[in-house]
Amino acid sequence: MNQEIGKKLLSILKVEQVKKDEPMKIHTTFRVGGPASYFVTPETEEEVAKVIEVCTQENVPYYIVGNGSNLLVSDQGYEGVIIQIYKQMNRVEITENEIHAQAGALLSMIANRAMEAELTGFEFAAGIPGTLGGACVMNAGAYGGEMKDVLETVTVLTRDGDVKTLTKDELELGYRTSVIAKKDYIVLSAVIRLENGKKEEIKAVMDDLKEKRITKQPLEYPSAGSTFKRPEGYFAGKLIQDAGLRGFQVGGAQVSEKHCGFVVNKDQATAADVMNLMNQVSDKVYEMSGVRLEPEVKRLGVF
Repeated sequence: MNQEIGKKLLSILKVEQVKKDEPMKIHTTFRVGGPASYFVTPETEEEVAKVIEVCTQENVPYYIVGNGSNLLVSDQGYEGVIIQIYKQMNRVEITENEIHAQAGALLSMIANRAMEAELTGFEFAAGIPGTLGGACVMNAGAYGGEMKDVLETVTVLTRDGDVKTLTKDELELGYRTSVIAKKDYIVLSAVIRLENGKKEEIKAVMDDLKEKRITKQPLEYPSAGSTFKRPEGYFAGKLIQDAGLRGFQVGGAQVSEKHCGFVVNKDQATAADVMNLMNQVSDKVYEMSGVRLEPEVKRLGVF
């Protein structure tokens, strides 16, 4: 790993914003993953741009994370710079029907702020355990709602260091994809447009969805949410269940007994356990149904 990079990062950021050999298992909801060479927490859009400029100049790979809710990091870790856009960049402001939020704001926090302001349309996102940045990249959705229903504009940083604001039409939002993902843009902030509603009705919907999550999802174990993408015309969880894999375990990783669409860290799983399990599940489902499951979880590092 390039030794200069540490010095250059410290010339941009404060000491407490730069961590060396930081274990990624403390920064992912799966609670697995080896060390990142450097883990940095910029506090402004300018700092994000400067860190990326340094990485590009020094030819050091980098990766953006939010709260690590859709990420599986290898046991070997990541040889590069992890840039976390999370609690240091999570400002949320509301003007009439619009919510202006930074990329590090949690969806649950934005949903609560929308409810307080009596704005409806974001209830679906209240229980998604991710940040706005990640949600824009993958057009996150749940319970019939998607980010494409509510996004007005997204401001991104391009690989060349330019800041661009993309309109809804320019975002090319599809199932778990967007132009942001395709072009490797970095989300800085977004504007969400909602409708006027009644606080008690919005709260009732959010409470109902929360109840559904608690009863149907294995929230008692670390996981990365839905592990596989939904195949066209099918449900991943149903295919896995039909293949007889409910509770199937590799090392400390398990197909959830509560919801087969989730792989959980049942007992100090390694990233290798999770990956091995996912591969076996995918093969078995293909053998039984002819449908190939694709991971929804992003993988980082060497597997």
